[in-house]
Amino acid sequence: MTNFATRLERVAQNPSIFKQYGRGVERESLRYTENGRLALTPHPKALGSALTNSYITTDFSESLLEFITPVSHDVDTLIGQLSDIHHYTQSHLGDEKLWPLSMPCYVASEEDIALAQYGSSNSGRMKTLYRQGLKHRYGSLMQIISGVHFNFSFPDTFWDALFGQQEKSQRQDAKSDAYFGVIRNYYRFGWLIPYFFGASPAICSSFLQGKKSTLPFENIEQTLYLPHATSLRLSDLGYTNSAQSSLKIGFNSLGQYLEGLNQAIHTPSQDFAKLGVKVDGEYRQLNDYVLQIENELYAPIRPKRVAKSGEKPSEALCRGGVEYIEVRSLDVNPFSPIGITADQVRFLDLFITWCALSDSDPMDNCELECWRQNWNKVIVEGRKPGLELQIGCRGEVLDSQTWVKRVFVELRQIAQQMDAVHGGDAYQQVCAQLEAWNENPELSISGQLLAQTKAAGGLGNIGKQLGASYQQHNLSHQYSTYSQSYLDDEVAHSFVVQKEIEQADTVSFDDYLANYFAHLS
Repeated sequence: MTNFATRLERVAQNPSIFKQYGRGVERESLRYTENGRLALTPHPKALGSALTNSYITTDFSESLLEFITPVSHDVDTLIGQLSDIHHYTQSHLGDEKLWPLSMPCYVASEEDIALAQYGSSNSGRMKTLYRQGLKHRYGSLMQIISGVHFNFSFPDTFWDALFGQQEKSQRQDAKSDAYFGVIRNYYRFGWLIPYFFGASPAICSSFLQGKKSTLPFENIEQTLYLPHATSLRLSDLGYTNSAQSSLKIGFNSLGQYLEGLNQAIHTPSQDFAKLGVKVDGEYRQLNDYVLQIENELYAPIRPKRVAKSGEKPSEALCRGGVEYIEVRSLDVNPFSPIGITADQVRFLDLFITWCALSDSDPMDNCELECWRQNWNKVIVEGRKPGLELQIGCRGEVLDSQTWVKRVFVELRQIAQQMDAVHGGDAYQQVCAQLEAWNENPELSISGQLLAQTKAAGGLGNIGKQLGASYQQHNLSHQYSTYSQSYLDDEVAHSFVVQKEIEQADTVSFDDYLANYFAHLS
């Protein structure tokens, strides 16, 4: 019996484990107008304070909404929560709609992209200044690309099954080590996510704003596309940071990861220093290091722990170890009114479980570079027949379709166990559908979207068609988890909390920043 099979058998002896997974979603979406252009209006007051509303906030821009669900343990509950939040939001947007694609709608000028505002508190001003730094460093267009982040945790019973009874500190270390094993396997095989669910094979020509690209784009109706691309959002063109390519942040242990992250925060950047930090009395960025703050590290997956008040993410991890992981490589699903489907969540359940139960050897820089190359191949030409991917640093290659078949042999074993406890065959049906997509990659989301983009006469047209249909869908949705009054109360409460934060400030913004970054001096 393989190590994978042995571990799966241990977990399956307590079937209730499969009903205790913790899941949460963060979905980003641009507000846009009837003509398919970026909305230039401020964040609607009817949606509450972007600083303190628990469910509806903004990301980089005033126009870029972010919807957040709390942790739940049931797929249908998760989808219901996200649907309710979309219904509430759309009900307060008037004629504006939610852009249904990861890559932005038509943007006439970068200057149209207003930075998100969070009020007059020091913490709110710091959030806006961080975005100001991102604007100067990378440009605003890259920052309004939308994605879906999936937060996932295993229950304690999962670790009990694998490790037996442990003392608190021993369990904390064992969990962190196991989550980093998941992360390493995610880097090895996570290209499956853009392969199946990538939804950005094309971009609006306005995205380049006249800049040249080395990618061999084809052109239709103000739309640039690559015939076999899956997720240009994840390419060098999209949400990546070439300035970070020299960082050597390892994933073999929590200690190694924190050491690499700490070094990045303490590494000055000659390029960013040229921008200036405070020029003529106005801040341009938080500092001139490679990373202004830890969140600037671009990664397809992150180890996470809920931070206490005033605690930095790395401090939380150092204090209590890894609590959950954040999967960050999902494009917005253009064929869902809420950007993600229940079947995608079920696949992530299967895939992350497989990553945890499979062997995960330490990963050196050579193998890290290998996975980067595999991901880039899948991102730019993932639907190309016979696409070859490298296995480690040994020089062996395997075509992507064969590799997928190998992985699905074990994913199906997990699916059978999941279906046995949940009833029905939903997890096995997900496997069957994705196996069919593997046989004909044009059935994948990127394949379907590119075909519809061509048929509609360009990305702007298909985006407007889908956006209009989802506006009606979300408006007609009936609350299933929350209620109008509950979300109204959250809006009102968010303004109260923001005001309390603003009134509690006792130091100047300069002193606040100096205190926050005292560890750099």
